[in-house]
Amino acid sequence: MQAAVIVFPGSNCDRDAKVALTSSMGHEPHMVWHRDADFPKVDLIVLPGGFSYGDYLRCGAMAAHSPAMREVVARAKKGTRVLAICNGFQVATEVGLLPGALIQNSHLKFVCAEVDLKVETNQTEFTAKCRPGQVLRIPIAHADGNYIADAETLDRLEGDGLVAMRYCTPDGRVVAEANPNGAARNIAGIFNAERTVLGMMPHPERLADPALGGTDGKLILDSLVEALS
Repeated sequence: MQAAVIVFPGSNCDRDAKVALTSSMGHEPHMVWHRDADFPKVDLIVLPGGFSYGDYLRCGAMAAHSPAMREVVARAKKGTRVLAICNGFQVATEVGLLPGALIQNSHLKFVCAEVDLKVETNQTEFTAKCRPGQVLRIPIAHADGNYIADAETLDRLEGDGLVAMRYCTPDGRVVAEANPNGAARNIAGIFNAERTVLGMMPHPERLADPALGGTDGKLILDSLVEALS
């Protein structure tokens, strides 16, 4: 399996993604600068977290126009898997790989914490090593993680099984009190219609080594490696 991490000015989780992917794959991913539209053929593309272009316009809006992103979109449409994390999720919505948008947290504050996530399905290459309903504890760090979409889109995501994970309590209850940012229906991550793109606000790469306090995030990466190898 080969992977690439797209690096934007302002990315701050690109190296974390590299380390976590190296652990799961056994070799390093390609690190692709945002201006480089010509990069090797890979099985997985990771859009990392951070503050691409400083989020000076709108989160992910400027990164969406990078040369590398045009190639990412083209490859994604042909089936290359894409894991879009935090700011990467925002970028993925900006380029239309995923529906909806990420707006400012409902409490208007940056939030940095570990949250509990209920896995809605394990019938995907991203979550195959998880159990349906399993609760993962994974960090978040964002000011604009409030997922929104119109009611029709939300109903379609629900009906088609495209909600990947939701914020929940440690015992798996999906309630308002467990929602750290006001996201519609406690949504923390979604798939595209083909389930080849996963966008998620939590950072699996930040909890993929026992030295970091846990390995719940590694389940996502290991699922991909097993499926794509």
